[in-house]
Amino acid sequence: MKEDIFTPELRLDKWLWTARFFKTRHLAVEAINGGKVQVDGQRAKPGRAIRPGTRLEIRKGSLSWEIEVLAIAKQRRPAPEAAHLYMENEASRLKRQALIRERRDIGADSGDTDGRPSKRDRRMIQQFTGRGESGKTAPGS
Repeated sequence: MKEDIFTPELRLDKWLWTARFFKTRHLAVEAINGGKVQVDGQRAKPGRAIRPGTRLEIRKGSLSWEIEVLAIAKQRRPAPEAAHLYMENEASRLKRQALIRERRDIGADSGDTDGRPSKRDRRMIQQFTGRGESGKTAPGS
């Protein structure tokens, strides 16, 4: 990568967006203000300066990352390049992967379907509530 795209420090919210932890800077600011991001073990403000060597703890939902900042980039780059901006703690990575695997296994076993009822389900609902037959007329009559 070119040297001119790197700077010695950057705002926390912008770095989180650049490293692709959040889709927008606004989401990064909301997470920081909500206490979901800690810098060196303490809560921080979105404008806090981040330098290489800074340790961050990031929580998004049930997932969490414990990382060390390795580099600062001015621009948002593709995901493979953004992954070179930080190094994740091995224990953090293993814990997060186990949680993802567990959620995937639980989701695969559940037969729940979210969303609209199927045609069969609608007919059963109408039959149960008694609203299905009285209001219908046969086609062509």
